[in-house]
Amino acid sequence: MAKAQSRQQSPFFSRDESWLSFNRRVLEEAQDESNPLLERVKFLAITASNLDEFVEIRVAGVLQRIEDGYAEPSPDGTTLEQSLTLLTAVMHGFVAEQYLCWNKQLLPALRSAGVRVLRWDEIDDVARKAATEYYQREVDPLLTPITIDPAHPFPRVLNKALCIALLLRRKRKGGPAGPVLGVVTVPRALPRFVELPSTAGTHDFLFLHDLIERSAAGMYRGYEILSKAAFRVTRNSNLYFQEEESRTLLETVRSELHNRRKGDAVRLEIEKSADTEIVDRLRLNFELDDSQVFRTDGPVNLSRVMHLADTPRPDLKFQPFVPRELRLNRKSTDLFDELRHRDILLHHPYDSYDGVVGFIQAAAQDPQVVSMKQTLYRTSADSPIFQALTEAAQNKEVTAVVELMARFDEASNIRWARDLEDAGVQVFHGIVGLKTHCKLALLVRRDPDGVVRRYGHLGTGNYNPNTARFYTDMSLLTSDPEITASMGAVFNYLTAHSESDDYAPLLVAPLTLAESFIRLIQRETEHAAGGRPARIIAKMNSLLEPSVIEALYAGSQAGVKIDLIVRGICSLRPGMKGVSENIRVRSIIGRFLEHSRIFYFENGGKVELYCGSADWMPRNLFERCEVVFPIRDVQIGNRIRNEILAAYLADTVKARLLDGGGTYHRVRDSEAARALPAFNSQEFFIKLAEGKASVEDIPAVTEPQPHLHHVKRPAKRAVAKERSAAD
Repeated sequence: MAKAQSRQQSPFFSRDESWLSFNRRVLEEAQDESNPLLERVKFLAITASNLDEFVEIRVAGVLQRIEDGYAEPSPDGTTLEQSLTLLTAVMHGFVAEQYLCWNKQLLPALRSAGVRVLRWDEIDDVARKAATEYYQREVDPLLTPITIDPAHPFPRVLNKALCIALLLRRKRKGGPAGPVLGVVTVPRALPRFVELPSTAGTHDFLFLHDLIERSAAGMYRGYEILSKAAFRVTRNSNLYFQEEESRTLLETVRSELHNRRKGDAVRLEIEKSADTEIVDRLRLNFELDDSQVFRTDGPVNLSRVMHLADTPRPDLKFQPFVPRELRLNRKSTDLFDELRHRDILLHHPYDSYDGVVGFIQAAAQDPQVVSMKQTLYRTSADSPIFQALTEAAQNKEVTAVVELMARFDEASNIRWARDLEDAGVQVFHGIVGLKTHCKLALLVRRDPDGVVRRYGHLGTGNYNPNTARFYTDMSLLTSDPEITASMGAVFNYLTAHSESDDYAPLLVAPLTLAESFIRLIQRETEHAAGGRPARIIAKMNSLLEPSVIEALYAGSQAGVKIDLIVRGICSLRPGMKGVSENIRVRSIIGRFLEHSRIFYFENGGKVELYCGSADWMPRNLFERCEVVFPIRDVQIGNRIRNEILAAYLADTVKARLLDGGGTYHRVRDSEAARALPAFNSQEFFIKLAEGKASVEDIPAVTEPQPHLHHVKRPAKRAVAKERSAAD
C-alpha cells in the first residue's frame, strides 16, 4: 500500500517500471491467439532478448550505483536498494509468465500444428541415429569439458553463453573426497535447435544442450554424473571509458569491448530442476544473491526459440506483402530531376527501402555528383549502401560519420570504419562525448543546367535495408535549398565541431532541439489560452525528459488536446486531475516495430510537422547529435496527418491506452471500440501499399478513454523536485 501511495504522489512514472510494462505488452502479443503461431514464438523470443538488455544495462546500473555508494533516495523516498528489490520481484513474476506462455500455450499449439520440440526419449531410432551423427560430426569437436578442482579454476564464463553444469563424483579412490563441478560451454557457433528427420511429416527439433547433456558421460569418463543442469550468466555490459589524449576513440572502444568480457555477473538463469548443490556452487562462484538467481521452467534463454520461426511453414506466419516501389513522374529523366520539382516521403516498410538505397547508388554512379556525405549508426554486414560508398570513393569526395558506440554493434562498426578508410572514404567518428544518431545523407551535384545543387535524405531510422523490412520509419528525399544547406552545416559540426547558433529549418541536438521542442509546445499552450486551434500529436519510441513532460502538463492545463503515441517507456502520467486530463498516451505493439518519430503542432491553424531521429529522452536531447526536420510540402504534410497519424489514432486492435495508475488497457476492450469494426493500423498500411485500401477506410476516432485512475494533482514543488526521477 505504501508503494501505491508514493506512486500517486509522483507526477512521473518510473523509467524502469515503465520499460518492464512495455516488455509485458510484447509478451501479450505472444499470448494473443489472433497472431500467427510462429509469430507468437518470435514475440516471446523478443521479450527474452529485451529482458537481457534490461538486466545488462539498467539492473546492472542500479547495482553499480549501489556499489559506488550512492545513498540519496529518490524524491518519493525510494532508495536504490528498494528500487532494485521492486525490479527484481517484477522480473521474477515476468519470467514465470514467459515460461507459462511457452509451456502451456506455445508448445502445445506448435505440436498440434506439426512443429514439435522433442526430448531424447520421444524421438525414434531414425532421428536418434541422425542426431548422434550430427553430434559426432559437428558438436563434439567444439566442446571443452572442464572439471573444477585446485588445478582447474572456474572457467571464465562468457556473458550470456549457454553452459551445462554437472555434479560429478570420481569413481576411483584417491580423487576429491566429495562431488566436484564440471562445466561445458554450449558452442555459440551452432544453432540451438537440432533439426531431426521425421517419418510423420512433422518438423521435429531437439535442443542442442539436450543432445550435449545426453553425451556428457563420454566427456567425463571416470566420473559418475550425479546431476546436471543448463545455466547462463548475464554480466554488466555498461560501457564506461575514459578518454586519454594518447588514444583514439577507435582504440578506446576496442579496449572497452575487451573489458566488457570482464563485467560482473548480475543474473544467473538455471533450469528449475537443477540440484540445489549446483545452484549454490554457481551462485557463490558468481557472487550473487538468491534474488539474482532465476529458475527457468523450461529452456534457459528463451531468445533462442527465435530459430523456430524459420520453420518453413508460411501458414503459421504473417502473410508476406510487396512494398510499394518509388515511382517517378513520367516527365522526370531521373531521381534528381524528380527531386528538383518535389519532395518525396517514404513510409517504411510499406514503401520500399529500395528508394533510399537507390538514392545512394544513383549518387555513387552519377558522374555529375562530386561529393557525398553520410552518417552511419547501425548497418547490415552486406549493405548495398556500404558498397555504394566504397565505389564512389574511387572518383568522388566521400565522407562517412560512423558512430562506433551503437550499443552492442561496436565491433561490427569498427570493422566498417576500417573497411571504409581502406576504400578511400574519409571516416570521422563525430564529436567526442556525443553519439551521432542523426540519419543524414547529403550529396552535391552539378546539374545539366550548370547549377550546383545539394540533394539530401533525412530519416528516422538506420541505414539498414534488413531492419527496414520490419521497422516503421520515415524517409524524406529533398533538394530544398534551406534544408540541404542546414544539413551541410550539421556535417561541418560533426567533422569540425563547427557550431552555429541556428540550424533552421532543422532542429539539432544537443544545440537547439530541446529548447525548440519546448518552445513549440509552449506556443500551443498560448494558442489554447487565446482560444485558437491548439493540438499536439507526437509519435516516438520513449518519453522521459522532465522539462518536456512539464511543458506538456502546462499545455494540457491550458486546454491543448494532446495525443502521444509512445511505443515503449513513458514517464508522463495521464489522468492527473487539473494537470493531464487532456493528454492521452497510447502504445502500438504489432507486426512491425514502431520506430518513426513524428511531431504535429496545430499552431493556431498554421500546422507545423516534423520528423526525425530523436525521442523525447534526455540522451536524445542533450547527449547525442540528432536532427529533426520539417515537412514543408503540403501534400506530404496532409499524408502524414490524414493518413499516417489518423490511422494510428484509429487503431482498435494493436493499440493500448495508458491510465493514470500506470496500466495499459487494450483499446479493443473499451465499449466505444467494441461498437466499431476492428481496425489494425499496420494492416491498413499494408493494404494501402497494395492498393487494396484508401484513406476513406480509416474510421472516425471516437475518443476511447482508458479506465482513468485520477491522481491528485501534485504540488508545483513536487513536480520540480521530481524532475530527475523520470530518468
